[in-house]
Amino acid sequence: MKELNQKLAVIQTKLKAKKSSYNSFGKYHFRKAEDILEAIKPFLIEQGVTVTINEEIIATDPVPTMQSTATISDGENAIHATALVGVDLNQKGMQTAQQFGAASTYGKKYALGNLLLIDDTEDADATNNHSSSNAVNKIKQAAKPAITKDQLTKAKEYIAAGGSIDAIESKYKLTNEQKANITKA
Repeated sequence: MKELNQKLAVIQTKLKAKKSSYNSFGKYHFRKAEDILEAIKPFLIEQGVTVTINEEIIATDPVPTMQSTATISDGENAIHATALVGVDLNQKGMQTAQQFGAASTYGKKYALGNLLLIDDTEDADATNNHSSSNAVNKIKQAAKPAITKDQLTKAKEYIAAGGSIDAIESKYKLTNEQKANITKA
């Protein structure tokens, strides 16, 4: 087992998984499970390991819950990491297969991220302007554009998919009525 741990540590240390996709609403790049799988392939032969992902439904009430398990193995020993994902059956514009597919993709990404120590969160200091001045904050807020009707619709979809109202407010001026409209279920 010690040898497999060492191989995994090498991969965790050297792996660089690019963020190949772009969210135009939130204006950020993100990585998909496919990016991680592509990045790990060169290490498989080099380290003499395999990586697999298994999924199963582990609960159906109150919502279907999928467990994704990423496994690295050297043929004798294995190390596992899991991620749990609820399936949003109320997501508008998606058929049931797409809802499960979206949850599956999300679960795979996070199980792989857990196994390979890929941190997908932003550093709080990267987005902190360290300004305590109310005058500066008011100027910044006034400089933000008002949200359009089309952007409001996209914002509702973004929130329904798990996005943050703070991310929207960092880009647009919102009235209290717009905030309530965006966040209502």
